[in-house]
Amino acid sequence: MKGFKDFIMRGNLVELAVAFIIGSAFAAVVTTFTKIIIELVGKAGGAKNFDDFKPGGLVSVGPFLTALFAFLLMAFVVYFFVVKPYELAKARFVRAPEVDEAPDESVVLLREIRDALNRPV
Repeated sequence: MKGFKDFIMRGNLVELAVAFIIGSAFAAVVTTFTKIIIELVGKAGGAKNFDDFKPGGLVSVGPFLTALFAFLLMAFVVYFFVVKPYELAKARFVRAPEVDEAPDESVVLLREIRDALNRPV
């Protein structure tokens, strides 16, 4: 049972579970927002959505257009309301690791070996 307890209490597993729950809730918000926007665009065009669109009456491409528009709208919302604010916050609050100016002794030795091997005989 100790191994199972360690597995359950592992930090990244708990973080993953929290991310999944928050992601599911956020997906519901974005989906609802997308439906509202699609209805507004559809009403502007005189329909509920694009499902009944048949150019030339041959093939019904409406459901594809509705799904494509919903996907693009969801990607827009996620990018501009999640990704961009996260990147800005990360750039502002997370410091870059300090880089040691002097190379490691093994790196210097490997460079010397490389240079010695590249010299013409």
